[in-house]
Amino acid sequence: MTLIQEIASSESYITNAGANNANESCDDPSSTEFDPNQLKEQSSADQNIETSSSSDVSSSSGVPSLQFAGVDGEGSISSNVFVSTNGTTYWKPDVSAEYIPVLGMIFDKWDDVVNMYKSYAVQSGFSPRLSTLKVVKGFTTHRYILCSRAGKPNFQSFDSAASSSISRSRCSKFKVTNCKARIRLKGIPGTTNYVLYEFGEAHNHRLIDKANMDLSKNQRKLGFSDQEFIHKLSLNNIGANVAHRLQVSLKGGHHKVRGTKTDYKNFVRDIRLFIGDRDAQMIVDSLEKRVLNRQNFSFEFTVVGNELRSLFWVDDVMKCNYEAFGDVLAFDATYGTNMYKMIFVPFTGVDHHKRCVTFAAGLLCDETIESYKWLLSRFLDAHKKQPLLVLTDQDAAMKQAVATVFNESIHRLCMWHIMRKLPVKISGDLLENTNLRACIHKLVWNLFITPSVFEEKWQLLMDEYHLDDHPWLSEMYAIRQQWVPCYFRELQMCCLMKTTSRCESSNALFKVNSSGSNTLVQFLLCFDNSIDGQRYNQRLMEFESVTTTPLMLTFLPIEKHASEIYSRTIFLEVQKEIRKGMLYCFMVNSGVVDGTKTYTVAHTDRHGNIVNEFQVTLELGDNSVSCSCMGFTRIGYLCRHVFSVFRYNKIDHIPNQYMPRRWKRDALPNHVYSLENRYCVDNSENSVLRNEIMELVSSCADRLRCDTNRLSAFAEQLRKIKNDIFVEVPSNPDYNSTSAVIGDLLGKSQSVDVSYVPPQGIRNKGCGTAPRLIGPGEKAIENAKKRKGNLRLCGKCKKYVDHDSRNCEKMKRLAAGANVVDHGPSTDGSNSVDPGPSIAGP
Repeated sequence: MTLIQEIASSESYITNAGANNANESCDDPSSTEFDPNQLKEQSSADQNIETSSSSDVSSSSGVPSLQFAGVDGEGSISSNVFVSTNGTTYWKPDVSAEYIPVLGMIFDKWDDVVNMYKSYAVQSGFSPRLSTLKVVKGFTTHRYILCSRAGKPNFQSFDSAASSSISRSRCSKFKVTNCKARIRLKGIPGTTNYVLYEFGEAHNHRLIDKANMDLSKNQRKLGFSDQEFIHKLSLNNIGANVAHRLQVSLKGGHHKVRGTKTDYKNFVRDIRLFIGDRDAQMIVDSLEKRVLNRQNFSFEFTVVGNELRSLFWVDDVMKCNYEAFGDVLAFDATYGTNMYKMIFVPFTGVDHHKRCVTFAAGLLCDETIESYKWLLSRFLDAHKKQPLLVLTDQDAAMKQAVATVFNESIHRLCMWHIMRKLPVKISGDLLENTNLRACIHKLVWNLFITPSVFEEKWQLLMDEYHLDDHPWLSEMYAIRQQWVPCYFRELQMCCLMKTTSRCESSNALFKVNSSGSNTLVQFLLCFDNSIDGQRYNQRLMEFESVTTTPLMLTFLPIEKHASEIYSRTIFLEVQKEIRKGMLYCFMVNSGVVDGTKTYTVAHTDRHGNIVNEFQVTLELGDNSVSCSCMGFTRIGYLCRHVFSVFRYNKIDHIPNQYMPRRWKRDALPNHVYSLENRYCVDNSENSVLRNEIMELVSSCADRLRCDTNRLSAFAEQLRKIKNDIFVEVPSNPDYNSTSAVIGDLLGKSQSVDVSYVPPQGIRNKGCGTAPRLIGPGEKAIENAKKRKGNLRLCGKCKKYVDHDSRNCEKMKRLAAGANVVDHGPSTDGSNSVDPGPSIAGP
């Protein structure tokens, strides 16, 4: 603030300094002329209130006489208390004269006025509020700043005798008290200067203690850094409450944090209000912008009427990943990622570190055959080739869509979704009291048997347990070529994924950052955050593969060679095969036919017992090799039986034909890890500079953390820099408004022409309200949730259950002579009373 002129005395005024001017009203700023001599006459006409006097003081403006009543010094901010003749109490702040506004003060610009009055308000114990602004022909003639408690409460009358009115009335609280404390200023024609012509100092409410000033309205106003913090945490599914708690921890206390939890929640609300019904338009615009600005980005969408129905997008990194690892593809629908209940469908594969990698993503409004056909067609258009193997659950719409679009691929059903139905489809007594469950699992998960052996053993199993006519088992046997592993044993990478657990893992990753309350724009930002995290982990694994050297276990040359070729994760798998080929495999017999060596390799367990025998053939010319276990076909790297033969023949390097590129360190081009392919990196010049400034300040503070004197000097330097900046750079309301800040954070403008609207009335599969059959697995989960307290060991039934020996149901039935069959310890904590034979339908 620059003080050019002081016209009136330095005494503080409670009454209005300009009220005696007959040509000007205090409430209606109509005069635009400025005369300093006139302001002197006005100030001399006002009555000063001496704080040390107890006599009545009156004002020529008609304000009631005020009598000094004492000093209010309960808090750290003291104030002089006055009482009017009608009993109204007024508080006058007792602050240093350097902070008190003086009539006639002239300011170079409006920011100086605001900064001056804010400083005065902080010292006094109240919050200021900008008020009236009068502009005549483009020139600001008058501006007011009031106490935040100015204004009258908006009382609503109701009939207190009517019970309905009382029950519906809100429990409201008013912060305004019609306080008259204020300053009024006039603009000086021909300049940007303002002159202070009125100063009302008295408040009709108690002032805020300095220890609670952080709770005042002005101090609670969120800055851009706070708003950015809230927004970025929301993209990681961290709500406003947790964001506030984190700020309290990071800044060292609640008093250091601007805003309360409610203010944080209000900003989250403001973001959603900013997006509003423009949500669909904004996400389409965002993805279309990426098509223009990002290399090799593909985006498609469909609209019915003006309602957005489906979206599909894929970027260059996803295309590179699919080119390298697209031999096996899995996809599944997931819910609860956005407020419109659109179905999110990520396409998932396995990279060269055996981590989930995303190939593309889509949003659908329904799960019909047509919707999945459209999505898979867009996937095929973007990637130009079909996968060898497609893995899904038993969804009928997916099945038909895959058969139509991926007509060259082999469709495989998730084994887990099928096997988890065993307890539902088969009688519980038969499943629990026999070895049927173990036999079925051992048979269907066997990787080494042939289809004919599987069919033979399946028939024997059905005959043994009299299940030949069981409808569900018969149905699963009829489609055995779509889910039993032995039918895929000759397909490359068939064991890379046997279940959709990779999809579940991928879906869980995206749900970590997203929630069902997100708009589409917010969901896209959350998706970007998840993708960046996935790619960071991939880059980290790549870095560890290149910059570290693993420990050798066998010291064989072929092990060293493998460590230089494969990624670290795959090398550990290959190293295990090399080691077990040396320790647990040996030659039973061998022979040579036309330059081809044939070996029978015995596979033993840890105790030296032969578990199985496999045939290995080796071509002496080019070291081509094959094993009857078909390990290389199934997983893409050689098995222990082959490494045993290599060691026997002193082959020190893995032949090139058995090192597929998908498992090598250099499976991906280097540009996929560049900054340009990261979504959550703001490369704008302003953002880069802001981050650099924060890093510079933080590093200096860290370096000086143990040097109090230098820290103090550094803080003083920063305060000086801040003051200089605030003087030189005026505050721009257009940049600091809530809508402008949200627009910057989202990268959107509020003035968006809406051509597309979000979908409405989406009903996903299983969302109906009609009762449905619930299997024992779901019942056990629900019962576990309802169970009270911690499980305890019952002294009678010897199980961890929710009862004790005094009320053990088993003992009660035994006492009553009931015939109880004990099936052993319960895995879900329930009573072990035999409920009798269960009945399970197909």
